[in-house]
Amino acid sequence: MLVSSSREAYHHGRLAQALEDAAMQLLERKPATEISLREVARAADVSHNAPYHHFTDRRGLLKALAERSMGELLAGVRDAVGGARAAGGPVDALLAGGSAYIRFAVEHPNAFTAVYDPTVCIPGAPTETMAPLIEELETILGSTAAAVGLGSESDALALWGLMHGLGTLCAAGHFPAAAAQAAFAAGATRMLPN
Repeated sequence: MLVSSSREAYHHGRLAQALEDAAMQLLERKPATEISLREVARAADVSHNAPYHHFTDRRGLLKALAERSMGELLAGVRDAVGGARAAGGPVDALLAGGSAYIRFAVEHPNAFTAVYDPTVCIPGAPTETMAPLIEELETILGSTAAAVGLGSESDALALWGLMHGLGTLCAAGHFPAAAAQAAFAAGATRMLPN
């Protein structure tokens, strides 16, 4: 069983949490697009109709997975940037933020894919839950880039593309995590103004 005492949680009015927890555990093993509502119900040890009380349909499940995954990605980047900023300086914060982003992509590839699935999180039209998460991530990465002199929109896009591309390629097995981290540090450092 993936989620212990789910039936107990369900009986105490925590169905939504039990279902989302079960779905997130399934996401660690398989892509979001392969997870069914029936499978989530089995994993949460509830009736096969129970998910429909929380998710209106499969798309609702996928949105919830993307939102929770984005929350986890954001928390990792926020913590890394904050810690590095306090301990070092702006360049350390920039490198730590990119490193955390890449690490999340590599350690949670299915969650990372769920965040950026354009059929779930439609570019330019995120859900009410996703929109502030995206905004905060963009603000953290943008302000971190600006603090080292990379404040233009094209600079921010280049940094995001670098970390996202390295994370995606590494998660797909094209090179080891250490190589992705080193490549990000080297690329970001070269972008810094003299």
